[in-house]
Amino acid sequence: MPETTTHNEALTDPVAEQPGYEETGSKVAIASHPIHAMAVAFPIALTFSNFGADAFYWWTGDVFWARAGLWAAGVAFIIGLASAATGLPELLLVPGIRARAAAWTHAAVAMVLLSVLGINWGYRLYGYETAVLPHGILLSGFGIIMVGATGWHGGKLVFDYNLGGTSKGS
Repeated sequence: MPETTTHNEALTDPVAEQPGYEETGSKVAIASHPIHAMAVAFPIALTFSNFGADAFYWWTGDVFWARAGLWAAGVAFIIGLASAATGLPELLLVPGIRARAAAWTHAAVAMVLLSVLGINWGYRLYGYETAVLPHGILLSGFGIIMVGATGWHGGKLVFDYNLGGTSKGS
């Protein structure tokens, strides 16, 4: 009589069989704390602040909010570049991160977010008051959507796969 296998025993994940799949520790860290995870909070908060400033400008007409939106967009873009500079080495150097599709999706959507932040900032540089309505607030709203999408995939990497938790490996 032939041996039978259960359905689960016959299935294997070819990605999980790649060398280094279990190597998921951060390579860019300070005292085992991943810099990318620390740095992304600022562009996220500033992207929401940018949209909030635009909404307050629309509501009040106070030029302060248009100027605040300019600063929020610019600083979000600059710190976003720094966050990308810490996230890209993680993607390229850590085999367990590189092997997962969510990491590549997170990186691609984050690049779209950076592009939106840069466009939004550049659009406001030479006339921040006139840039808010309608295009500035639309760009800010799209930025929030992109923050949600990139955060979803980044969270999947951290919470579902436990990636980048320590420089010694997870």
